[in-house]
Amino acid sequence: MTQLGRFACVVLGWNVAVILWGAFVRATGSGAGCGGHWPLCNGEVVPRNPPLETMIEFTHRATSGIALLLVFALALWVFRVKATEHPARPAAGAAVFFILVEAAVGAGLVLLHLVGENDSVARALFMAGHLANTFALLACLTLAAHWCTTDAPVRREAASRFGWVLAIAAVGLVGVAKSGAVAALGDTLYPAQSILGGLAQDVSPTAHLLIQLRIAHPMLAVAGVLLVAFAASRVLQATADVRVRRAAWAVSGLALLQLALGLLNVVLLAPVWLQIVHLLFADVLWIAFVLLAVRALSLPFSSPVPAEARTA
Repeated sequence: MTQLGRFACVVLGWNVAVILWGAFVRATGSGAGCGGHWPLCNGEVVPRNPPLETMIEFTHRATSGIALLLVFALALWVFRVKATEHPARPAAGAAVFFILVEAAVGAGLVLLHLVGENDSVARALFMAGHLANTFALLACLTLAAHWCTTDAPVRREAASRFGWVLAIAAVGLVGVAKSGAVAALGDTLYPAQSILGGLAQDVSPTAHLLIQLRIAHPMLAVAGVLLVAFAASRVLQATADVRVRRAAWAVSGLALLQLALGLLNVVLLAPVWLQIVHLLFADVLWIAFVLLAVRALSLPFSSPVPAEARTA
């Protein structure tokens, strides 16, 4: 792997870490740790003798700032060494756009006081939008890292074979993740004391909207796993390429693992550590799916697929 490819992977990994820390900020109720100030923290560039929640929030802002600089550096490097028509360029450029949107959404959450104990519909919508933008950012960084190590273009025949099913699965994964962000917010603000108590809350007509929406996430998650499995099976039936087949099996396995982690999250009443682990594997699943998609869409189909490969 080239130095640029390794740097692109580092930038992707750093952004995943920032996302996980952001979830920790939300799960611990530390989003208001810097008050209603942005980009300053309680009116200071660096808080002095801050309480724990301020340190948690300030650390997230600091690491987010580093992530912004890293994405800019990646884009500059890509535009400097890659040809004008190289696909790494638009991927890196789009990553810059989405991380700027990420910063703007984060600032909006603070300035509009959609943090801490705020349980408004506006906050839920912001969280869902924030998650969708985060996935777009991760997709662009994943594509940039991929194309920093290969020049394989997207092929029209592959796109006609797989494009529609991969697109549907991608939309499904983003929808599941958005519902998960809202469900996690509900778990933070209205934690269940028992499994049966939580289920009773979810179906109660007088419960807060965030509680009622929690039940949608498991159902969407099952649908998302089925969509991913269908997309992976289509790819497996059409190619004997070892790397692509491994990617398809990996994505299928990660989807099932996510379903198991979600069930465990419900059984254990959503402890903070498990929420972070669940989000980590959601990010890993999304990255793996994007890699599967770009590799499948780059496949040449110059020869028929052997029957033994289709049944393997």
